[in-house]
Amino acid sequence: MLQRPDSEEYSPYFTGYISQVPEGDYLSFLHSQLDAVVALFSPISDEQGLYRYEPGKWSLKEVLGHMTDTERIMSYRMLRIARGDTTNLPGFDQDLFIDNASFDELSMEDLINDFQAARQATFSLLKTISEEAWSRKGIANTNEISARALAYVIAGHAQHHLVVIQQKYND
Repeated sequence: MLQRPDSEEYSPYFTGYISQVPEGDYLSFLHSQLDAVVALFSPISDEQGLYRYEPGKWSLKEVLGHMTDTERIMSYRMLRIARGDTTNLPGFDQDLFIDNASFDELSMEDLINDFQAARQATFSLLKTISEEAWSRKGIANTNEISARALAYVIAGHAQHHLVVIQQKYND
């Protein structure tokens, strides 16, 4: 079972995400989270997916697209670090990603399917990482981080956005 990373395995920036992941079986949580994402977004119509809780905030479609993009990026970082790559992996500008994506033009079904595909790829990748590789550290966006911490960031980031949606978009 994948163990929670120690605080020296990641920069303080990621504490909020990692703390979103409950104690216990990480893989079970990741699977239940996938079910929660599908259950939350499936009833939302394409028109409702354009809703923003205030001007300048992302639409529900953009939030889901962002969750998927981030999962892919963090999985890629996890792959490189788990395989021993110590190259400084670049950061990314989430707003630039949103500005240059067309999430609002996609159907909710397509966005949900894309998240599911990214999550399935994450599940597949997790199976290929050895016990020894989880503690390997690399550099991402000039900060040291372990492969294990990135796994927790993936789950915690998605959980963060699920909480934000429940708080801000369910009015």
